Amino acid sequence: MNRLYNSMEPRVMDDDMLKLAVGDQGPQEEAGQLAKQEGILFKDVLSLQLDFRNILRIDNLWQFENLRKLQLNNNIIEKIEGLENLTHLVWLDLSFNNIETIEGLDTLVNLEDLSLFNNRISKIDSLDTLVKLQVLSLGNNRIDNMMNIIYLRRFKCLRTLSLSGNPISEAEDYKMFICAYLADLVYLDFRRIDDHTKELAEAKHQYSIDELKHRENLMQARLEEEQAQREELEKHKTAFVEHLNGSFLFDSMYAEDSEGNKLSYLPGVSELLETYKDKFVIICVNIFEYGLKQQEKRKTELDTFSECVHEAIQENQEQGKRKIARFEEKHLSSLSAIREESELPNIEKMILECSADISELFDALMMLEMQLVEQLEETINMFERNIVDMVGLFIENVQSLIAQCRDLENHHHKKLLEISISTLEKIVKGDLDEDLPDDLRAGRFQKFNYVEASGTF
Repeated sequence: MNRLYNSMEPRVMDDDMLKLAVGDQGPQEEAGQLAKQEGILFKDVLSLQLDFRNILRIDNLWQFENLRKLQLNNNIIEKIEGLENLTHLVWLDLSFNNIETIEGLDTLVNLEDLSLFNNRISKIDSLDTLVKLQVLSLGNNRIDNMMNIIYLRRFKCLRTLSLSGNPISEAEDYKMFICAYLADLVYLDFRRIDDHTKELAEAKHQYSIDELKHRENLMQARLEEEQAQREELEKHKTAFVEHLNGSFLFDSMYAEDSEGNKLSYLPGVSELLETYKDKFVIICVNIFEYGLKQQEKRKTELDTFSECVHEAIQENQEQGKRKIARFEEKHLSSLSAIREESELPNIEKMILECSADISELFDALMMLEMQLVEQLEETINMFERNIVDMVGLFIENVQSLIAQCRDLENHHHKKLLEISISTLEKIVKGDLDEDLPDDLRAGRFQKFNYVEASGTF
């Protein structure tokens, strides 16, 4: 890894270096000189070459927001960083550096060609978001575990892979293993994989691959199910009814009620509690279904509003274009003459001759803009009124359903109180033979005494 240019002082990737690089790589003729005079905007640069500059750290690239190709090869870079904003990057060359870990590439979702050749990498990972990756060069690194190949199966577009010069490339089964587990690969270590080799590799590793595919299918199914559950929950949250389509709310209310659990031993309490739960859950499900219906109505209202706004703006723009087109048609020859004229006084004279029509066009366009503002204000006010009414009705009906839950709870507590008092009397008289919790059988009736004294539960 020691290179001749390592004896140079490490250089900082600052604006001066970037401006010089952009200037050197841009057009060199008259257009290039003009661009240099006016200043080159980094956001307009599509390709940037920064190789052989003894760069130690990647920095100051955030301004190249539309960059598609970046060369940082043959430097002394130790860490992949500072690339977060380069989301349009398609081609990245970081070969011949001192990188030990693959990182900092999460946002480069459009990357198709990645070269990390001749670095110090020992593990292939942290590439999950690069779903468009087609070419991956990792030759001359320190990868020694063949299981790294399994990781690459997730990249469905990968067609070219280079791993020569790594410890794994010395393994006897190296080529066959890769051809078997990466069946869609076309080139390995700069050589095309022939069909015969693919067939031999598949036959040799068929059992292992079938088992791996089975596990992958199970994992994919689980991931899809989890994703569907997350999306469903998000939909419920948007409707303000999450976790109301079952017994979650009821169970959470009594999850830590240890005293209440003791009461379930009393005769008749278990059946009473089950009835209470069933009725409570039915009300929750009613709230849930009502909430989803109301959310659908709100969504329809929002879609209608967005459509109205879009149509109003589009219609207004079309009217403006028609007025401008009529103006241009009327003054076509004058406009051509103005464009060809180089003397400013003559230009001003020509403009003055059609100033009345220009003023008329200006007034017409301003009138259209005022009409659009009034139309949008009216649409927004109507939308706000409709949403407020819908939300108010939703809250009112949900409060009514919640009141049913409270009534149900009060009725349950009343029945529970009756059972508790009846059971207490039987315990005192010694008429109760059923199994009870130890503290009840031992005569600790504090909870029941409190119930009897207060008349509440």
